[in-house]
Amino acid sequence: MAEQLDPIDARILDILQQDAGLSVAEVADRVGLSASPCWRRIKRLEDSGLIRKR
Repeated sequence: MAEQLDPIDARILDILQQDAGLSVAEVADRVGLSASPCWRRIKRLEDSGLIRKR
């Protein structure tokens, strides 16, 4: 990913590094988003190779 991560993406990565078993809804709650935008961010991070598919 050529662009820098925004604070929410960085927080998502941090949360998933600590507990990759969390649901999208749980991650979304921790970063203050609803599930749909959080899922899209996780999908984008997966597509960019920063995280592996869960």
